[in-house]
Amino acid sequence: MTDDIIRIHVEHPDGLVRTLEVPDGVQLSLMEVLKASEYDILATCGGMALCATCHISVIDGMDSLGERTDEELDMLDTLPNADENSRLSCQIQLNRDLDGLKIKVLENK
Repeated sequence: MTDDIIRIHVEHPDGLVRTLEVPDGVQLSLMEVLKASEYDILATCGGMALCATCHISVIDGMDSLGERTDEELDMLDTLPNADENSRLSCQIQLNRDLDGLKIKVLENK
């Protein structure tokens, strides 16, 4: 394994797990990487934490993520299926600490 790759393990709603490999230092949010990898992430607001259509559940690695902002918490409060593992992928900037992060892409209907 190379040190300049961030590996994110993504579980689909059907249970299939796929590992994304992203070069360290790309300066993208997790939402942008998921969209570029053709995951069904709407991201209606374009990453401004205004719509919650990039909602994910963190399976493992929550401690490697930064704290939720008030704006993120406000949006998560609008979701009926949000819990303590919920995050908005637009608010997670990729960095070396996220290597090994395990998330689940949720169906946001």
